[in-house]
Amino acid sequence: MKLIAQLLSKLRDRQAPVPMAPTGFHLRRRTLPGVVAGLLALVGIALAPLVVAHDRDDSGHWVGTWSASPQGVPGPIQINGQTVRQIVHTSIGGERVRVRFSNAYGSSPLVIGSAHVALSTGGASIAPASDRVLKFNGSPTISIPAGALAVSDPVKLDVPALGDLAVSIYLPGNVAAATQHSLGRQTNHISVPGDFTGATSLAGTTSESYYFLSGVEVRASKKTRAIVTLGDSITDGFAASVDANRRWPNRLAERLQASHGKSRLAVLNAGISGNRVLHDFIGTNALARLDRDALVQTGAKYLIVLEGINDIGIPGLFGLPAEQVSADQIIQGHQQIIARARALGLKVYGGTLTPFEGFFPGYYTAAGEAKRQAVNHWIRTSKGYDAVIDFDKVVRDPGNPTRFLPAYDSGDHLHPGDAGYRAMAESIDLGLFRDEDDD
Repeated sequence: MKLIAQLLSKLRDRQAPVPMAPTGFHLRRRTLPGVVAGLLALVGIALAPLVVAHDRDDSGHWVGTWSASPQGVPGPIQINGQTVRQIVHTSIGGERVRVRFSNAYGSSPLVIGSAHVALSTGGASIAPASDRVLKFNGSPTISIPAGALAVSDPVKLDVPALGDLAVSIYLPGNVAAATQHSLGRQTNHISVPGDFTGATSLAGTTSESYYFLSGVEVRASKKTRAIVTLGDSITDGFAASVDANRRWPNRLAERLQASHGKSRLAVLNAGISGNRVLHDFIGTNALARLDRDALVQTGAKYLIVLEGINDIGIPGLFGLPAEQVSADQIIQGHQQIIARARALGLKVYGGTLTPFEGFFPGYYTAAGEAKRQAVNHWIRTSKGYDAVIDFDKVVRDPGNPTRFLPAYDSGDHLHPGDAGYRAMAESIDLGLFRDEDDD
């Protein structure tokens, strides 16, 4: 680049006409771009990288505003020449948007025939003037290889913070929805056969799962960063009201938007119901999905970890003695998460495991409670995490600390209800997150 700068400086200092160019013609000053291109070719540097570098030097960057971690599920539904319209609730806003689609668990290429994004007006309806066609490197269609993901080209759209977007995809073939997020707590829509990606509304069936959709990103200022929440069903929002966005990560996003100096912090939910640190269940274990679902999320700066209760309870509930683990093994898994996150420059905060006495027989045992207490003691006292978020202290019953406070219990004695999720979010010290570029 120093050589290029010297050549450009010499060209600017010269008076027209410019002496013989490599093509053998005299050039006037108005043809300077052509001279530059020729000089770049002579020194073996393509023009395209120079354009990319200019884009990277502008005042913004991409940051995730919403995410749903992909899962592989047994017996997936079939989508046959239908449109899937899925509703996502943003955490931060922006003036440009792009969408991420995943074929992580597919066994064959996923063909997207067309895709649109628009502002949702409720149900399966969109605001027509907001409808935008999504393309993939200029093409309206794409074939995503098995195990891969695709990112759409950006489109201009005024995306509101804490607003709803509708992402619509038309799948022209007979597709097994092997890659999905099974606990969406959001009503999504599957049309009758046909391409209705640009339709104001559509008729068909509904589902609370997300299919092939893994993230939405917005163009934001360089100071904008994302908080990723890695967890199980308690982070995923099990038992939260459907279509109400009352999971604790949603509530945290609301607090950030209402707090002076924190509105440039996005919150990305990387919870999967049934998730464990050390073994697969409904979703891939946390250590195996950590990079894909958390560490390489666009704009990630902070990671909150709330994982481990299923490592304790699931083996007994489902009769899996070979998958019984000790508290020390769970702690070692947490230490691995911390080390890998810090290697990529993330701050990592540990959430204590919440009570579980009273859940299904076999899930809770006295031995399991001892493991929970040991893991929580390590989280609180080891200084392994950059900070501790004591969710257990917030939601437990002071008179019976192995159980949820009734006001915060969804009724199953493992998952919070809406009030419990709000209390969890309100307990988080917003001072842990700095709305600025600290690097």
